[in-house]
Amino acid sequence: MGLFDKKYCDFCGGKIGLLGNRKLEDGNMCKECASKLSPWFSERRHSTKAEIAEQLAYREENKNAVRNFTTTRSIGNYMKLLLDENHQKFIVTSASNLEKANPDVLDFSQAAGCSLEIKESRTELKTKDKEGHFISYNPPRYEYSYNFFAKIDVNSPYFDDINYSISNGYIKVGERPMTGVQSNWRVTSSFVGINNENKYYENLNLGNEIKEAVDYMQRTARGEAAAGGAGAASSQPAQEQPQRGPVTCPYCGAATTPDANGCCEYCGSKLV
Repeated sequence: MGLFDKKYCDFCGGKIGLLGNRKLEDGNMCKECASKLSPWFSERRHSTKAEIAEQLAYREENKNAVRNFTTTRSIGNYMKLLLDENHQKFIVTSASNLEKANPDVLDFSQAAGCSLEIKESRTELKTKDKEGHFISYNPPRYEYSYNFFAKIDVNSPYFDDINYSISNGYIKVGERPMTGVQSNWRVTSSFVGINNENKYYENLNLGNEIKEAVDYMQRTARGEAAAGGAGAASSQPAQEQPQRGPVTCPYCGAATTPDANGCCEYCGSKLV
């Protein structure tokens, strides 16, 4: 077949436009049929027609799972982790209309873990010399931005993980770098209060909440979670109750007395 020969979708039979082909390992797919695949699926070009047909059948069945899904807990501001604790199901989506979007409905037992990542970007700030040319400061000055990501590992035949930005892009915090430790989201800092720095801490805490929810789903699937639904996700053994005296917050570095919920009075981080 020539480069410009007419192509037809191997699934709906429709003619594929010049820029509408979505190549498979052994066939062709129109963009309309491709849009029905899972948004977390990324191996289309290396998939066979039989594999894609199997996924399309699963995605059609998923519509019933969406209709039966009842959100009991929602975590996130943009992309959200939704839990249906009554049926031990979860969804990750930014859609407000679930039935229209048809997001993948997964069992708690399919949650295999969660990792958190902070990506830092810096932009050099410059000034002008007497001739109006932009030059570097001495010493150089930089503006820092941060993007927060959660990656939920899943056991699914169609994708291995759900990786998304918690902060919906980079957050500019100014010229002071935030020295977060990615493995447990620690920040060493002695100053809080700038609006965008507060957004940094908000996303830090949001990531911790997402990871706690995934841990909760794993425990529930193993039959280890205590009764009481969402409360089990944040329950603490007696020996781990938050300190009530003045302590140094490991997230923002401030000297603080934990509030009634065991949180830093400056950045709101949980101290246990």
